[in-house]
Amino acid sequence: MTVRVLRGGPVVRSRTDSDPGFAFAAPGCQPARVSTQQNTPASSPSPRLEPAKPSRITLVAGLTALEGAALAIGGIYMLVMGLLGRPESPQQAEMGGLTLIALALIPLFAARGLLRRRSWSRGPALITQIIGLPVAWTLLRSHGVLIPAGIVLAAMTLTALYQLVRPTTVEALGIRRPGTTPDA
Repeated sequence: MTVRVLRGGPVVRSRTDSDPGFAFAAPGCQPARVSTQQNTPASSPSPRLEPAKPSRITLVAGLTALEGAALAIGGIYMLVMGLLGRPESPQQAEMGGLTLIALALIPLFAARGLLRRRSWSRGPALITQIIGLPVAWTLLRSHGVLIPAGIVLAAMTLTALYQLVRPTTVEALGIRRPGTTPDA
């Protein structure tokens, strides 16, 4: 027999019980449930392994970061050209450059959030891709060197949009669908 103190009194456990977790309490004590597991010394808890990041989230994060980097490079180029005085209106070029640099922060932060699996990052990433579609269309309708840039931007934007709306991506980011209840 094993004697353990639970719920304020000694508990005697019988080996003949059909339920191994049931224990009989000493007189004047309440019956209690006892663990059938052996007590082992507390060892260091094993580190919780986080599942590998899905390749689709990494792909979307990379595409979004690339779009943000392109915006930042374009903004820096416009800012430098505005400061050197080459455009017709240096003030417009400088303001346009600063605006592009500020706008570049949105997809860059969204890409960082996607890599860290933050559910909030899907919204800014979706908005970035939706805004990229008319830009790609405009580039495709232009002439010369900008057509290949439009093709690349359209392919990147459509790929990222498709990956962002996939149910597996939504689940991997921990976003609940409307009408579902959270797991308790």
